[in-house]
Amino acid sequence: MVMLAQRDESHLVRAAFPIIPMLGDYFFSDSMSMTEEERDNAPAMRSSWRAIAKDLEKQWTSPLLFPDKSPDSLLEKMPPTVIFSAEFDMFITETERMARRMRRAGKLLEFC
Repeated sequence: MVMLAQRDESHLVRAAFPIIPMLGDYFFSDSMSMTEEERDNAPAMRSSWRAIAKDLEKQWTSPLLFPDKSPDSLLEKMPPTVIFSAEFDMFITETERMARRMRRAGKLLEFC
């Protein structure tokens, strides 16, 4: 979604369907603000992000690594999106935040 928006190619797809997406650096934040499940999963999620990133420090502000760091102007260029979450989704907090931002940008079709 981010790369399509960066390249002005969102018109190439009718819609995006991220399912239980990893969107941001939430698991690096203060664990006391997390739910118990998020807190329990935080060490593994931090390890996952470190494994995905080539250089986490250099990529920290990159929307390609953390899509929720996309500026509103980039969100407006994203394809229409349906975001799928789950009741016990450990990404629910960041997913809800991203859904609200995409709704404001006029790009959220549905949040399930």
